[in-house]
Amino acid sequence: MADLKLLLIIVFLFNFCFSEIIFEDRFQDGWERHWVKSDWKRSEGKAGSFKHTAGKWSGDPDDKGIQTSTDARHFAISAKIPEFNNKGRTLVLQYSIKLEQDIECGGGYIKLLSGYVNQKKFGGDTPYSVMFGPDLCGSQTKKLHVILSYQGQNYPIKKDLQCETDKLTHFYTFILRPDASYSVLIDGRERESGSMYTDWDILPPRRIKAVNAKKPADWDDREYIDNPNDVKPEGYDSIPAEIPDPKAKEPDNWDDDEDGIWRPPKIPNSAYKGPWKRKKIKNPNYKGKWKIPWIDNPEFEDDPDLYVLKPIKYVGIEIWQVKAGAVFDNILICDDPQYAKEVVQDIWAKNKEAEKEAFEEAEKVRRAREEEEAQRAREEGERRRKDRGNDRRSRDRERHKERYRRHDRRHDYMDDYHDEL
Repeated sequence: MADLKLLLIIVFLFNFCFSEIIFEDRFQDGWERHWVKSDWKRSEGKAGSFKHTAGKWSGDPDDKGIQTSTDARHFAISAKIPEFNNKGRTLVLQYSIKLEQDIECGGGYIKLLSGYVNQKKFGGDTPYSVMFGPDLCGSQTKKLHVILSYQGQNYPIKKDLQCETDKLTHFYTFILRPDASYSVLIDGRERESGSMYTDWDILPPRRIKAVNAKKPADWDDREYIDNPNDVKPEGYDSIPAEIPDPKAKEPDNWDDDEDGIWRPPKIPNSAYKGPWKRKKIKNPNYKGKWKIPWIDNPEFEDDPDLYVLKPIKYVGIEIWQVKAGAVFDNILICDDPQYAKEVVQDIWAKNKEAEKEAFEEAEKVRRAREEEEAQRAREEGERRRKDRGNDRRSRDRERHKERYRRHDRRHDYMDDYHDEL
């Protein structure tokens, strides 16, 4: 028992000593020194900018990130990191994002970039190795992207992953392991997992259905069969389906000469059981439902380095947003999932209730302001209606006065005319 405890301690210390934090940025003061703002779309007047802020509501006002500002803009910014090769190592990519705005349509993902990147020209056409994070548009698209690059081509995950849509901070974590397995976590809880072999259409599948296979002639897939020993009871077929109603009586006014011979109406016969059928029994030769068999795919050629990305040299944010206001923070690239989980616990779990309270208070203020503005609008509308009514009545009075003046002038004219005669 003591030897086992010693072994566990050695394994823990080994993992602790050899785990590595490649890049971590919590966007404290001076963050601009290692981030480069791209000029992409600037000449077209479509480039947005980032501001250093904790946002409108936060669990810790001193915990700032970078927030997109100015609506309907492209945003592009990147940071150079120590080169990271994930061959034989676990890759962990994690960050937090708070979508304070009603985003309407826009991205909230980040990218890992390989090779040389001209950071001043970093944009939508810049090749990347990983694209990970939420993308929302209207009420339909609430997608969580996980796109991997393999041999120069981008492959999106086949599963339909959904992102969070509220206005609070959420942590997104992507873990890629040397066995090509992966996990996607939101707020430290696993939402999806699987393998690159099955969840991306990168390589042909290992096994395929033998579409040309045919069910063997002797394959019996009848689960139940007629009991061959079941015998039809004697006289079964002579039982009529209907019989005369024994309770029926000939009407008093019935006349056989005029109405014919009276016969009682028929009713269903309770003794009639329908056409005779043998009872069913379990088929002793039942082999189950036949299914098309799976075979090894002759087109499959394994790549033991399927999970290996080109060495990562940059991390970047490149998105378009109709409405700005997304706060990016706590970007982490490492090889230790446990450390990433501790970061989530240290930041998100500790601050989420305070942030929720701050958000609810901000919502109260917003609703009160909107109600006040609506009340002012109603009062202004009522005032304008009254003014229009007063104006209309004033115009009516003026029209009446003008008619009277015209009437008086006609009488004066007629009087003058008669005087002249």
